[in-house]
Order: sequence, then structure tokens, then C-alpha cells
Amino acid sequence: MTETTRASQREGFGVVHGHLAGAATRELTRRVEQVEDALDVGGDRLDPTVGARIAVSIAQVRERLELGVDHTIVALLGGTGSGKSSLFNAVCGLEFADVGVKRPTTSAVSACVWGEGGEALLDWLGVATDRRIERESLLDGETEVPLRGLVLLDLPDHDSIAPAHRVVVDRLVPMADLLVWVVDPQKYADDALHSGYLRRLVGHEASMVVVLNQVDTLGPDVRDELVVDLARLLVEDGLEGVAIRTASARTGEGVPELRDRLAAVVARRSMAAERAGAELNDAATLLGSQVAGREPGSARLDVTRVVDVLTEAAGLRAIPDAVGAVVRGGARAGPAFGLVQADTVELARADWLASVTRAVPMRWQEAVSARVASADQLRREVDDVLAHVTVATRRSPLATGLFASALVLSGCALAAGSVALGLRIGGGSGMSGESRWAWLAAGSLLAGAVLLAAGAHLARRSAARRRSERVLRDGRAALEGVVRRLLADPTGEVFAEHRRVRELADAVTAR
Repeated sequence: MTETTRASQREGFGVVHGHLAGAATRELTRRVEQVEDALDVGGDRLDPTVGARIAVSIAQVRERLELGVDHTIVALLGGTGSGKSSLFNAVCGLEFADVGVKRPTTSAVSACVWGEGGEALLDWLGVATDRRIERESLLDGETEVPLRGLVLLDLPDHDSIAPAHRVVVDRLVPMADLLVWVVDPQKYADDALHSGYLRRLVGHEASMVVVLNQVDTLGPDVRDELVVDLARLLVEDGLEGVAIRTASARTGEGVPELRDRLAAVVARRSMAAERAGAELNDAATLLGSQVAGREPGSARLDVTRVVDVLTEAAGLRAIPDAVGAVVRGGARAGPAFGLVQADTVELARADWLASVTRAVPMRWQEAVSARVASADQLRREVDDVLAHVTVATRRSPLATGLFASALVLSGCALAAGSVALGLRIGGGSGMSGESRWAWLAAGSLLAGAVLLAAGAHLARRSAARRRSERVLRDGRAALEGVVRRLLADPTGEVFAEHRRVRELADAVTAR
């Protein structure tokens, strides 16, 4: 294969990778924005510690995406005496990292970069300029091409007695795309490694490799036993499917295989995206821990119970009866609403809030309580709205008209009866035709008067019933409007924000 053909193939790969990396970056950026939106919406309804952790993680992911995903960051981590730096040199093929007694006591990080253009990334990682080396050169020919784009970091010992070393390790672990944990036969089960780091990385198995170093000091049977035991410990840590490799930095055993593994990671060119995706999944999981699995449905926001309590407290049910009495003519004074007691309002409010919000976390319950009106404001609004409810007590015009007509007919019947009586007296013992018609007219007029009087009575009762029902209906509607505006609507707004946070977290995880 000619150099021109190789160059053409590399150029073609670069174009394809550019499209894939761009799509991955755009998708990850959208997910970052969704997490940021969830943080903004959640605000102080999220636990401050959790919110801070998510914010830091998202900031790191965003910074990594801004630097691009063309380079793959691989961090070698291990405890004192694990041979991590020796393995670093073996992979690089250079004696660059300090090993053994030459290892510096500072928290310096060494970096080896295959290819060009990693300066900005190393600046972001905080690698000092004198601790950087560019591995690929013309003297290497094609041997180092498979690793082009790799940034290999040699981190301080995670179990060092120097606190600064642990700080550097803790800072860089979330920033690496692939974590290579180097362990030795004596300390592979060290609790500082398992409880301090590995158990916190559940869900990141695809971004991890564990290398059992110094296997040249072990017999074949012992080596196999240690690998099995190491796998068991990883499963106990909650890590499933983590790749385990064996190596010897001193003899070179396993180093070519490790380089092939790193070359495969670099060739995929998506490890940075996978790592960022895992970080986003962790952030979404943390967000999910701050919300309930669902929000109370609209039926839970029903305010009927509160309206019932306030109806009784305001004497609203007695008002219609009093209105009816006035309209029927059994009373003269118009009724008035009583003032609602503060204790009654406070209890009704508290009971409703407790029932509605018990399904959401405490911080969201507190947010609802702070968003809705206070008991005192609710009481004032209730008194005010009831004061504006129309209590119509004027009598029915129809009943009045019918009663007046009944009086007129009664008078006419009395007059007709007088005429008939006069004709009867003047006619002697017999009844003349005029007398009969007069009595018939008097009877008819009296019957009409009775019917009109009965109609007037029914009209008054009907008017009293209608106006009583209207007062009760208008009063309850006014109370429901106040309660819904001051309690249900603000609660619904908080629940909508809760739903937004939950849906954003679900969307980030689903992707």
C-alpha cells in the first residue's frame, strides 16, 4: 500500500469521523441543555448538594464538548507500587514518566499525546507544559498511527499520603474518557480503591479497564485465581462486565494487547461521547432522585372539600333560607354573611395541602406551601368575595300582581254578592233571573280570587326557592373561584414545574 493510498484512507476516515463526531456533539449538547433547563426549573426545590454535583458534572461535560471529541483521554490510575508509571512508559515506548524512587512527590500529571492538536485539551486537563510529550514522529513510521488521537495520562497515586495527589485524581477521574485502573497482586483488593473509587463508578463499566500488573511475579495457576478473585470483587462493587487485562511492565507481557485495546478505543472515536453520555445519565439519575415518579392528577386538585368547609363557616347554607323567608313575606330584615374564623380557614388549607402534596418530595411540598396564599390572605379574600354576592330579597312581582288581582276580584265578588242579596230581598219569596246571575257572578269572581291568591302563594314560594338556590350557587361559585385561584392554581403551577424536571430527566436518560 502506497503512502498516497494510506493518506487517502486516513483523510476519508477523518471526514466520516467528523460527521459522526459532529452529530454526537450536537446530541450531547442538547442533553446538556436539557439537564441545565431541569436545574433552572427545579431551582431550590432540588437538594443544594445534589444540584451542585449535577452543575459541576454538566460544566465538565460542556467544557469537554467545547474542546471536541477528536481526542480520547485515557487515564492510568493506581496505588503506590502498582507499577502504573512503568506501564505508562511501556505503552508509550518512552522513559518519560518517573518511576520508583524517581517518582516526584508533587501532584504532577504526565501526558503522552499521539498526533497533533491536543494543546487546548491538555490545558483544560491542567497538565504542565514540561510534563507533556508528543509520541508520534517520522521515525515511528506507521506503528503509532492506530493510536493517533490518544491522550494518555499518568496520574498520581490515588492512595498517596500526600493529600494533593488525591485532589488531582478526584479532579481528573470525571474528565477522562477511559479509566485504566492498574492494580498489583498485593493490593488489588485494597478498600481504598474499591470503596473510594470503583463503587462510585457503577454505570460507567464501558469506560473502564482493570489491568492486573506485575503478573511476571506469579505462577500461571495463581495468576488465574487472582483474575477470578478480582472479577468477583468488581461484581461485589456493582460493576458488571468490566474488562480485565493482565500485564507486566517489566517484561512487556500484555503491553501489546493493552495498546491494541487503546487503539480500538481510539478507532471508535466515540469514547469521549460515551463518557459524556454516562456522565449525563448520572446527572439525570440524580435529577430523578429529586422528583416523584409522577405528579398528582388534576382530580387531586379538586377544591370541593375546602369549599364545603368555608360554606359552613360563612353560614352560607342558612342564607338561602333567610332569603326565602323574606321573599315569602315571613321576615322583614335581609340576611347577611358571617365572618369566617381564621382557625377554620387555616385548618382547611392545611388539610388540603397535606392531601394534595403528599406524593411529591418534601422540598416540592414546601414549594407548594410557599406558592399558595397564606391562611390569612385566604380568609380576607373569602370575606371580601362573599360580601359581593348579591342577596336579592325583593318580593316577586308576579306574586304581587296576582295577589293584587285576587283582592280586586274579591272586591268584585263582594259587590256582586251584595247585588244578588238585594235582588233576593226585593223579589219576595221567589228568586228572579237577575238574582241568579248576580249570585253566579259573585261565586265566579270569588273562585277567581281564590285561584289568584293561590297562584300568588305559589309564585312567592317559587321565587323564594329560585333566589335561595341562586344565593347558594353564587356563594359557592365565589368561594370556589377564590380557593381555586389562591390554592389550586398555584399548586398546579408547581406541579407543572415538577413535571418539567421529571420529563427532562427522563428524556436525558432515554437518549
